[in-house]
Amino acid sequence: MIRGADTFDVFVRDWWRPAQRGDAGALDGRVPYPGAPRRYIAHGVSEAEARQICANYRAAHDPGPMSRKAEFESA
Repeated sequence: MIRGADTFDVFVRDWWRPAQRGDAGALDGRVPYPGAPRRYIAHGVSEAEARQICANYRAAHDPGPMSRKAEFESA
């Protein structure tokens, strides 16, 4: 695994969480979840590999009501 400016880490997280009492701006019982925990599924991959991993995840997983999706960030 090579890490540097041109490598990326791929992770999965929820975009929404269930609204709780007092949450402002709830949409369909959900609110944005910017601090959602991340579950990493790849480290130190190229951008092309990261995009392919995300596409494969999207093809194999229903995002569900909390919109769980794969994303990537610079390593």
